Amino acid sequence: MKLEEQLQARSNGKCELCQSGDTLKLYEVQPQSSNDADNCIYICNTCQMQVDKKAELDNAHWSGLSEAIWSEVPGVQVVAWRMLQRLRNESWATDLLDMVYLSDETLAWAKATGDHDNDASVDLHKDCNGNVLQNGDSVVLIKSLDVKGSTLNAKMGTVVKNIRLVEENTEQIEGRIEGQVIVILTKYVRKQSS
Repeated sequence: MKLEEQLQARSNGKCELCQSGDTLKLYEVQPQSSNDADNCIYICNTCQMQVDKKAELDNAHWSGLSEAIWSEVPGVQVVAWRMLQRLRNESWATDLLDMVYLSDETLAWAKATGDHDNDASVDLHKDCNGNVLQNGDSVVLIKSLDVKGSTLNAKMGTVVKNIRLVEENTEQIEGRIEGQVIVILTKYVRKQSS
C-alpha cells in the first residue's frame, strides 16, 4: 500500500488537524530522516497554507487541534503542538498546551525547526496597499522603474500579468515587461482588480 493510501485510510479521508474533507494531501513533517506514516500527515490545503505560513493564521480554523494534539501519530502531535504554540495568545490554546504531554523524542522533534519560538505573524507578498499577492496575479506599476543592467524603463501604469512570487524574499516579485523577466519590488506595484 502506498504511503498516501495508508494516510488516507488512517485519517478516514479527513484532515488530521481540522477534520475537513477538502482537498487533502500528504504532508511531510520536517525535519525527518525517513519518509513513513509516523512522520507524514494527511492535511487539507487550508491547514497546509497556514502551517507553511503562506496564509494568514485563522484562529477559528484551528479548533480541531483540541482533538489532533491527542493523536497517537507523532507527526500529527508535532504539527498540532507547533500550531498551538503559534496560537498561544488564545486562552484555549494555552490551556491545551498546559495539559498536553509529548514524549521527549516527539517534543525534541517539534522544537527542531524553531517554529515554536515564532509568533503567529506570516510574511506574505503584499502590494503597496497591503493586498496579498499570489502567483499568476496581474499588477500595475505605480512608479516608473529603470531596470538595472538594461536600457529598459518600465513606465508607471504598465500592467504586468502572470507574476511569480520570489520565495525567499516577500518584497520581490518577478514579471515580464517587454519580453524581459525582471524582479520588481512589491512596494512599487498595485494588484489589478479581477
